[in-house]
Amino acid sequence: MRVKIKALALFVGAILSTSAMASTQQSSLEQRLNQLEQRLQASEQRAAAAEAEIQQLKAKPVPPQMSHTAPVTVVSEQSANDKTDNPSPKLSLTGYGDLKIYGDVEFNMDAASRSNGLTSMRRSANTNWADGNNERWDINGRLLLGFDGYRHLDNGNFAGFSAQPLADLTGHMNLDDAVFFFGRENDWKIKVGRFEAYDMFPLNQDTFVEYSGNTANDLYGDGYGYIYMMKEGRGRSDSGGNFLLSKTIDNWYFELNTLLEDGTSLYQDKSYHGNELTNDKNVAYLRPVISWSQDSFSVAAAMEAQVVNNAYGYRDANGQMVDQSDRTGYGLTMTWNGQKNDPDNGVVANLNTAYLDAADETDFTAGVNALWKRLELGYIYAHNDIDKFDVNAAMDNCDDDCWITNAGTYDIHTIHSSYQFPNVMGMKNFNIYLGTYVSWVSADKGDSNGSDDTRYGGRVRFKYYF
Repeated sequence: MRVKIKALALFVGAILSTSAMASTQQSSLEQRLNQLEQRLQASEQRAAAAEAEIQQLKAKPVPPQMSHTAPVTVVSEQSANDKTDNPSPKLSLTGYGDLKIYGDVEFNMDAASRSNGLTSMRRSANTNWADGNNERWDINGRLLLGFDGYRHLDNGNFAGFSAQPLADLTGHMNLDDAVFFFGRENDWKIKVGRFEAYDMFPLNQDTFVEYSGNTANDLYGDGYGYIYMMKEGRGRSDSGGNFLLSKTIDNWYFELNTLLEDGTSLYQDKSYHGNELTNDKNVAYLRPVISWSQDSFSVAAAMEAQVVNNAYGYRDANGQMVDQSDRTGYGLTMTWNGQKNDPDNGVVANLNTAYLDAADETDFTAGVNALWKRLELGYIYAHNDIDKFDVNAAMDNCDDDCWITNAGTYDIHTIHSSYQFPNVMGMKNFNIYLGTYVSWVSADKGDSNGSDDTRYGGRVRFKYYF
């Protein structure tokens, strides 16, 4: 009987235990379903909130300075390996056009004879270098950084800018171009700022014929020969700015450049024909150019005239101002560029002439040069005819350095040559140039100080683009 009671008790306990377990499992399942339902509702709420946020952002106007942004991501090695702790930095551009960053290195190793003896020629990129009577061994040059911006519309309109700071080996900072321009493609263009207008006396592969006058300043050195090359009104002045209008019609190109500056900056040491110049008002050079080109041939004619009367001059013995600012020049250049059709074996040849009618002086210059493959050879002839010259003042200012100390006619001859070694070390952006020149003079009238009237020099130029 007791065995039956124990068996019955065990049977009832097992039933109750099974029922409790079933009940617990059902309760756990219901809890899980409730949790899933709550999570689903929370997800729906977050999605709704995100959608509302997006709608608000779409309705909100974008500030003008932040529109059309074009992000540029710069990833460092560290941030690439650990993006969580070091997010990649970003450079944001306005998106208002293309931005180009570039530059070049131009360093020279020079060896030259007496540098100051014949012409107002500056054969050094170091603008602070002083003339001397001794032979010159020099390392000079500069590093250029360029920033160009350009925007073009579908209708042909365009606008842009260019800024080119320079750092030279003397530790000084200079500036090449700083220009703003706008216009219509293949039609018309306006430029304003610091720049050079049309080149009316190209020297081809120029390496060591750097007449002072890559800018509009310090072109004329009193007491030295003047190689006039149609640059007085070309621009890139240190004391003024340019305003240029140009127009293209089929094969024709028209240009009018206006240069406003301190006119006495044309002369080294502010001296002309032995007289110290005094600036009264700024000058205005008008420089019209007309050019025609077809295939490999092009020809251009130009004029540059200083149009402000009595802009600068000197005072005579009676204290009266003598105007020296009347200067008008004419130029013609012809070019054959065979490299357009044959880059490897084509010949590039230039024939240049220029004539200046100035106060108490006329100057004529002619030059021819040719480039074949990587070898360039050229010749420049200059004729100076000086009507008046204050000998006493010139001797006080020049001592024994000047070779023109009297009125008269003087001829200057220059032969120049250069050779290019391209793709140095297999790099297409690295070239080396060898350049050389020799100059000599002959005086038909007047007097020339010193018996050594020949100058020569050589240069190794390293040119690296980036």
